[in-house]
Amino acid sequence: MRAAENVLVAVVVLLHLYFLVLEMFLWTKPFGMRTFGLKPELAEATAGLAANQGLYNGFLAAGLIWSLLAEPPFDFQLKIFFLGCVIVAGIYGAVTVNRRILWVQAAPALVALVLVHLSRL
Repeated sequence: MRAAENVLVAVVVLLHLYFLVLEMFLWTKPFGMRTFGLKPELAEATAGLAANQGLYNGFLAAGLIWSLLAEPPFDFQLKIFFLGCVIVAGIYGAVTVNRRILWVQAAPALVALVLVHLSRL
């Protein structure tokens, strides 16, 4: 069960590193604009905001990487905290921006969180 837990946490890490790249480096590029449905003018006007958002996604990824490297019981505590942060961010994004964020960001983190708890039973 711990292996599945760690694989799913790693998937959440990879997703957030992908979000970081999209928001920090590809926001104004054709792929980034297509991904987020942006016109060039809006992409340019919001590039700074997107980069800031990407940086936060990088912090979430860094915390989850830390949780994968930490020793018990600290690994459990870190996973709970950072997966909880991802879930809250995903719910907030779904409510304020696009419902799809719930499935792309919050759902994988929620499944990982459930596995984290089940592996400790």
